[in-house]
Order: sequence, then C-alpha cells, then structure tokens
Amino acid sequence: MGELELVVDDTVLTAELLPERAPESVAAVRAFLPLDSELMHVRWSGHATWVNIDDLDLPELPRENHTVYPSYGDLLLYPGYKNEQEILVPCGPTCFKSPAGELAGNHFATLSADRDRLAALEERTLRDGALDITIRLAD
Repeated sequence: MGELELVVDDTVLTAELLPERAPESVAAVRAFLPLDSELMHVRWSGHATWVNIDDLDLPELPRENHTVYPSYGDLLLYPGYKNEQEILVPCGPTCFKSPAGELAGNHFATLSADRDRLAALEERTLRDGALDITIRLAD
C-alpha cells in the first residue's frame, strides 16, 4: 500500500495511503511527491490545516472515497472542482468548505497520529501562522 510522511519542523507524521479506495488520487499524489510547501490553518472548515497545491498540474480526477465531513487525520485531496486545489489535514471536528460552499475531497490517506498531536499542530498554525511542511513517500 505505502505510506506518506508529513514533516513539520522536527515532527514527522505518518499516513497510510488508500489505493484501494482512491486509486487515481493516490497515483496523482505519488506523481507530485516530494512536495515542499506551507501548512496553513483553514479559514472555513473548523479544526483543520491545509496545503495549497494550486500550482500543480493535477490530472482530472473523479470523486472517489470523497467526503465533506472527514475524521481527524483523514487526508483529503481536493483537485479543484469549485475552489483551489489543496490537501486538507483535519485535526478535529471538520466540515470541508470554502466561500463556494461545502466541498467534498477525496480521502486518499489516513494519518496515524493521535488527536492531541494533531490538535497541537492545528493550534500552532492558528497561533504562529503558516509552517513549512514536506510531504514525501516513506522509505
């Protein structure tokens, strides 16, 4: 199946890819990794962070394993149906939305981090602003 690593400062979070549930989304993510970007607090979705990937040339992706209400740690790939492309990282109660309304993202991976660790990460982005992040395939 494979795993991802999300690296923020000295924190490494591991996520299991879900190729059986979101095969085209997993393939698209694998194609653009590694990614160096910024992890930001969401403005509209609740307790979550996000990575803007609007500058990537993603293929047209179907809705697969998609949800508006992800659980904490459910990584969503949003390929830009109505809003900018992004990876959503839910850290607590989340309803994925934007000024365009509710958005359904493709659940392509799940973080193994506990709730407290994700909540601390979300709080840092709220308090300190954008954090540098690297997303890569695990060795």
